[in-house]
Amino acid sequence: MSDIRHNWTKQEIIDIYNKPLLELVHEAATMHRKYNKGSEVQVSSLISIKTGGCSEDCGYCPQAARYHTDIDVHKLMSVEKVTEYASRAKAGGASRVCMGAAWREVRDNRDFDNVIEMVKTVNAMDMEVCCTLGMITESQAQRLADAGLYAYNHNLDTSEENYSNIISTRQYDDRLNTIKNVRKANITVCSGGIIGMGESTEDRCGMLYTLVNLPEHPESVPINALVAVKGTPMENQAPVPIWDMVRMIATTRMVMPKTVVRLSAGRQQMSLEGQALCFMAGANSIFTGEKLLTTSNPEFDVDMEMFKIFGLAPRAPFKKPLAVEVENA
Repeated sequence: MSDIRHNWTKQEIIDIYNKPLLELVHEAATMHRKYNKGSEVQVSSLISIKTGGCSEDCGYCPQAARYHTDIDVHKLMSVEKVTEYASRAKAGGASRVCMGAAWREVRDNRDFDNVIEMVKTVNAMDMEVCCTLGMITESQAQRLADAGLYAYNHNLDTSEENYSNIISTRQYDDRLNTIKNVRKANITVCSGGIIGMGESTEDRCGMLYTLVNLPEHPESVPINALVAVKGTPMENQAPVPIWDMVRMIATTRMVMPKTVVRLSAGRQQMSLEGQALCFMAGANSIFTGEKLLTTSNPEFDVDMEMFKIFGLAPRAPFKKPLAVEVENA
């Protein structure tokens, strides 16, 4: 049976997740090195180009206008400011810049025109450009593609069954339709989720079940640990145990062998040893830089020191996920 499948059952994924931890890590590490160069990690930097004031009610998000958090709302950044951030990110070792705007959906207005200019500018710097702007139409996705957008992030967050417990202002199908529009424009897909929101193991595996049975696996899957923010409905959620992150990374690697699996939010709270286990289990991408939209994140120099300790190296931009150099293992 091929390792690359689109016909997984939810129970098969749950059975992988529940394997004895060390056995699971070993199997995932073996799968990872079969399809990817184990010493390479794709480094991304995330810029919040428009912060706060979002009309959605995502229970985890401090940028929702209805919650009382300490987030400073600011309007869309200038193209010049984004270029400055992108230059610093590239100098720090990042090969991808992801630009995030706290919008429910993209509107065809001057702000979107400015985002198109940002995409063109960063793309000209020989960096992968990713955007996360909320829901987009097919024509908007095509405009982004024409500007040189490499990837579009639109996370599923959780399982379809659990979705209404997290968000009520949009439907699960809205998420999937945006991913379809991104695919039609031949932009690579970045889509994952968050653990630690009170979901069950079945919900975690249900999110992977949806992603893995898409016509094409996402080229990038971020796995986030909830960072509970005061003022949001999830402010009292307990921190995610590192073992849960390792299991989630390993399971993602087992069912999507060629996908770039990103160890995302929550890294600031992880030990070096915990992160090492995640890389061993198949993580091969991180966000680096001082902020992940609105939450703290390790600095570039801290991460480069970690890479040195682990024997890792930043991955070059534009390496196709389905044609990575395979490392003998």
